[in-house]
Amino acid sequence: MKKKDSTQENLKAFEQGLTKAELLLEKNQNKLIVIVSSFVVLFSLFFAFKKFYKEPREMRAVNEIYLAERAFEKNNYDEALNGNEEFPGFLEIIELYSDTKIGNLSNYYSGICYFKLNEPEKSIEFLENFKSNDEILISIANGVIGDSFSELNQNEDALDYYIKASKLNNNNFTTPIYLMKAGKIAQLLSDYNKALSLYSKIKKDYPNSKEAQNIDKYITMIKSKI
Repeated sequence: MKKKDSTQENLKAFEQGLTKAELLLEKNQNKLIVIVSSFVVLFSLFFAFKKFYKEPREMRAVNEIYLAERAFEKNNYDEALNGNEEFPGFLEIIELYSDTKIGNLSNYYSGICYFKLNEPEKSIEFLENFKSNDEILISIANGVIGDSFSELNQNEDALDYYIKASKLNNNNFTTPIYLMKAGKIAQLLSDYNKALSLYSKIKKDYPNSKEAQNIDKYITMIKSKI
Protein backbone atom coordinates (compact mmCIF):
# COMPACT_ATOMS: atom_id res chain seq x y z
CA MET A 1 0.00 0.00 0.00
CA LYS A 2 2.87 2.35 0.91
CA LYS A 3 4.55 1.47 -2.39
CA LYS A 4 1.38 2.39 -4.28
CA ASP A 5 1.10 5.71 -2.43
CA SER A 6 4.75 6.47 -3.17
CA THR A 7 4.25 5.77 -6.87
CA GLN A 8 1.23 8.05 -7.01
CA GLU A 9 3.13 10.80 -5.24
CA ASN A 10 6.05 10.48 -7.70
CA LEU A 11 3.64 10.58 -10.64
CA LYS A 12 1.93 13.64 -9.19
CA ALA A 13 5.29 15.39 -8.69
CA PHE A 14 6.30 14.53 -12.24
CA GLU A 15 3.05 15.94 -13.62
CA GLN A 16 3.50 19.13 -11.60
CA GLY A 17 7.08 19.49 -12.88
CA LEU A 18 5.91 18.92 -16.43
CA THR A 19 3.21 21.53 -16.02
CA LYS A 20 5.76 24.08 -14.76
CA ALA A 21 8.03 23.33 -17.73
CA GLU A 22 5.11 23.75 -20.13
CA LEU A 23 4.19 27.06 -18.51
CA LEU A 24 7.80 28.26 -18.74
CA LEU A 25 8.02 27.26 -22.39
CA GLU A 26 4.74 28.96 -23.17
CA LYS A 27 5.86 32.08 -21.32
CA ASN A 28 9.09 32.31 -23.31
CA GLN A 29 7.70 31.03 -26.59
CA ASN A 30 7.44 34.47 -28.14
CA LYS A 31 11.03 35.28 -27.20
CA LEU A 32 12.22 32.04 -28.72
CA ILE A 33 10.31 32.73 -31.92
CA VAL A 34 11.88 36.20 -32.15
CA ILE A 35 15.42 34.83 -31.57
CA VAL A 36 15.05 32.03 -34.11
CA SER A 37 13.47 34.39 -36.64
CA SER A 38 16.33 36.85 -36.17
CA PHE A 39 18.89 34.15 -36.94
CA VAL A 40 16.95 33.16 -40.06
CA VAL A 41 16.74 36.77 -41.23
CA LEU A 42 20.44 37.42 -40.55
CA PHE A 43 21.44 34.29 -42.45
CA SER A 44 19.22 35.27 -45.37
CA LEU A 45 20.68 38.78 -45.44
CA PHE A 46 24.22 37.41 -45.31
CA PHE A 47 23.51 35.01 -48.17
CA ALA A 48 21.87 37.76 -50.23
CA PHE A 49 24.79 40.15 -49.54
CA LYS A 50 27.32 37.55 -50.61
CA LYS A 51 25.37 36.34 -53.64
CA PHE A 52 24.05 39.59 -55.06
CA TYR A 53 26.62 42.15 -53.91
CA LYS A 54 29.94 40.61 -52.86
CA GLU A 55 30.35 38.04 -55.64
CA PRO A 56 29.43 40.41 -58.51
CA ARG A 57 31.90 42.98 -57.13
CA GLU A 58 34.62 40.34 -57.03
CA MET A 59 33.95 39.48 -60.67
CA ARG A 60 33.99 43.14 -61.74
CA ALA A 61 37.26 43.64 -59.87
CA VAL A 62 38.80 40.62 -61.62
CA ASN A 63 37.87 42.10 -65.00
CA GLU A 64 39.18 45.54 -64.02
CA ILE A 65 42.62 44.41 -62.84
CA TYR A 66 43.53 42.41 -65.96
CA LEU A 67 45.13 45.22 -67.99
CA ALA A 68 46.90 46.68 -64.95
CA GLU A 69 48.50 43.28 -64.40
CA ARG A 70 49.62 43.19 -68.04
CA ALA A 71 51.27 46.60 -67.63
CA PHE A 72 52.97 45.33 -64.46
CA GLU A 73 54.32 42.28 -66.28
CA LYS A 74 55.79 44.61 -68.93
CA ASN A 75 57.52 46.65 -66.19
CA ASN A 76 55.29 49.66 -66.92
CA TYR A 77 54.98 50.34 -63.20
CA ASP A 78 53.68 53.91 -63.38
CA GLU A 79 50.94 52.92 -65.81
CA ALA A 80 50.13 49.83 -63.75
CA LEU A 81 49.69 52.06 -60.69
CA ASN A 82 47.75 54.91 -62.25
CA GLY A 83 46.14 53.35 -65.30
CA ASN A 84 45.23 55.28 -68.41
CA GLU A 85 42.17 56.09 -70.52
CA GLU A 86 41.66 52.40 -71.28
CA PHE A 87 41.90 50.84 -67.81
CA PRO A 88 42.11 51.69 -64.11
CA GLY A 89 45.40 51.26 -62.31
CA PHE A 90 45.95 49.44 -59.05
CA LEU A 91 45.39 52.60 -56.99
CA GLU A 92 41.93 53.14 -58.45
CA ILE A 93 41.07 49.47 -58.02
CA ILE A 94 41.99 49.74 -54.33
CA GLU A 95 39.71 52.76 -54.01
CA LEU A 96 36.80 51.14 -55.87
CA TYR A 97 37.09 47.58 -54.56
CA SER A 98 38.80 47.84 -51.18
CA ASP A 99 36.46 45.20 -49.72
CA THR A 100 37.38 42.55 -52.31
CA LYS A 101 40.23 40.08 -52.70
CA ILE A 102 41.35 41.91 -55.84
CA GLY A 103 41.41 45.19 -53.95
CA ASN A 104 43.65 43.56 -51.36
CA LEU A 105 45.88 42.05 -54.06
CA SER A 106 46.23 45.51 -55.57
CA ASN A 107 47.95 46.59 -52.34
CA TYR A 108 50.62 43.99 -53.09
CA TYR A 109 51.05 45.11 -56.69
CA SER A 110 51.11 48.78 -55.68
CA GLY A 111 53.79 48.15 -53.07
CA ILE A 112 56.00 46.40 -55.63
CA CYS A 113 55.41 49.18 -58.17
CA TYR A 114 56.37 51.90 -55.71
CA PHE A 115 59.56 50.05 -54.80
CA LYS A 116 60.48 49.77 -58.49
CA LEU A 117 59.75 53.49 -58.86
CA ASN A 118 62.16 54.28 -55.99
CA GLU A 119 59.47 55.31 -53.52
CA PRO A 120 60.23 53.01 -50.58
CA GLU A 121 57.99 54.79 -48.05
CA LYS A 122 54.91 54.20 -50.18
CA SER A 123 56.07 50.68 -50.93
CA ILE A 124 56.09 49.90 -47.22
CA GLU A 125 52.68 51.52 -46.72
CA PHE A 126 50.92 49.42 -49.35
CA LEU A 127 52.71 46.15 -48.64
CA GLU A 128 51.87 46.39 -44.96
CA ASN A 129 48.21 46.75 -45.95
CA PHE A 130 48.37 43.52 -47.94
CA LYS A 131 46.90 40.53 -46.09
CA SER A 132 47.02 36.98 -47.41
CA ASN A 133 47.23 33.32 -46.45
CA ASP A 134 49.46 32.74 -49.49
CA GLU A 135 52.87 32.12 -47.90
CA ILE A 136 54.76 32.83 -51.13
CA LEU A 137 53.21 36.27 -51.68
CA ILE A 138 53.47 37.21 -48.01
CA SER A 139 57.12 36.13 -47.98
CA ILE A 140 57.89 38.26 -51.04
CA ALA A 141 55.93 41.20 -49.59
CA ASN A 142 57.95 41.08 -46.37
CA GLY A 143 61.17 40.75 -48.35
CA VAL A 144 60.38 43.89 -50.37
CA ILE A 145 59.46 45.73 -47.16
CA GLY A 146 62.93 44.73 -45.94
CA ASP A 147 64.43 46.08 -49.17
CA SER A 148 62.50 49.33 -48.72
CA PHE A 149 63.71 49.81 -45.15
CA SER A 150 67.23 49.06 -46.34
CA GLU A 151 66.88 51.81 -48.99
CA LEU A 152 65.85 54.17 -46.19
CA ASN A 153 68.86 53.09 -44.09
CA GLN A 154 66.51 51.77 -41.41
CA ASN A 155 68.59 48.66 -41.04
CA GLU A 156 67.11 47.29 -37.82
CA ASP A 157 63.68 47.20 -39.45
CA ALA A 158 65.16 45.75 -42.64
CA LEU A 159 66.78 42.94 -40.64
CA ASP A 160 63.49 42.09 -38.91
CA TYR A 161 61.59 41.86 -42.19
CA TYR A 162 64.27 39.83 -43.97
CA ILE A 163 64.27 37.29 -41.15
CA LYS A 164 60.47 37.22 -41.16
CA ALA A 165 60.44 36.70 -44.94
CA SER A 166 62.93 33.83 -44.65
CA LYS A 167 60.69 32.01 -42.18
CA LEU A 168 57.33 32.45 -43.89
CA ASN A 169 57.92 30.13 -46.84
CA ASN A 170 60.88 27.77 -46.53
CA ASN A 171 62.19 26.87 -49.97
CA ASN A 172 65.50 26.53 -51.79
CA PHE A 173 65.12 29.75 -53.75
CA THR A 174 63.80 32.73 -51.76
CA THR A 175 64.75 31.57 -48.25
CA PRO A 176 68.55 31.64 -48.79
CA ILE A 177 68.19 35.00 -50.58
CA TYR A 178 66.52 36.56 -47.54
CA LEU A 179 68.93 34.86 -45.14
CA MET A 180 71.84 36.32 -47.08
CA LYS A 181 70.29 39.80 -47.07
CA ALA A 182 69.63 39.48 -43.35
CA GLY A 183 73.20 38.33 -42.74
CA LYS A 184 74.65 41.31 -44.58
CA ILE A 185 72.44 43.75 -42.66
CA ALA A 186 73.38 42.10 -39.35
CA GLN A 187 77.03 42.42 -40.35
CA LEU A 188 76.46 46.09 -41.19
CA LEU A 189 74.95 46.55 -37.73
CA SER A 190 78.02 44.85 -36.19
CA ASP A 191 75.80 42.07 -34.88
CA TYR A 192 78.38 39.47 -35.84
CA ASN A 193 76.88 36.60 -33.87
CA LYS A 194 73.56 37.08 -35.66
CA ALA A 195 75.33 37.33 -39.02
CA LEU A 196 77.28 34.13 -38.32
CA SER A 197 74.08 32.33 -37.37
CA LEU A 198 72.36 33.41 -40.59
CA TYR A 199 75.31 32.54 -42.84
CA SER A 200 75.71 29.18 -41.12
CA LYS A 201 72.06 28.40 -41.71
CA ILE A 202 72.57 28.93 -45.45
CA LYS A 203 75.57 26.60 -45.42
CA LYS A 204 73.77 23.91 -43.44
CA ASP A 205 70.19 24.03 -44.75
CA TYR A 206 70.61 25.33 -48.31
CA PRO A 207 73.98 23.96 -49.54
CA ASN A 208 72.84 23.83 -53.17
CA SER A 209 71.64 27.41 -53.34
CA LYS A 210 73.44 30.16 -55.21
CA GLU A 211 74.04 31.97 -51.91
CA ALA A 212 75.86 28.94 -50.49
CA GLN A 213 78.52 28.97 -53.21
CA ASN A 214 80.65 31.64 -51.49
CA ILE A 215 79.22 31.38 -48.00
CA ASP A 216 82.47 30.05 -46.48
CA LYS A 217 84.12 33.37 -47.33
CA TYR A 218 81.47 35.26 -45.34
CA ILE A 219 81.64 32.83 -42.43
CA THR A 220 85.44 33.12 -42.23
CA MET A 221 85.26 36.90 -42.36
CA ILE A 222 82.64 37.07 -39.59
CA LYS A 223 84.53 34.63 -37.34
CA SER A 224 87.57 36.89 -37.53
CA LYS A 225 85.50 39.71 -36.02
CA ILE A 226 84.05 37.74 -33.10
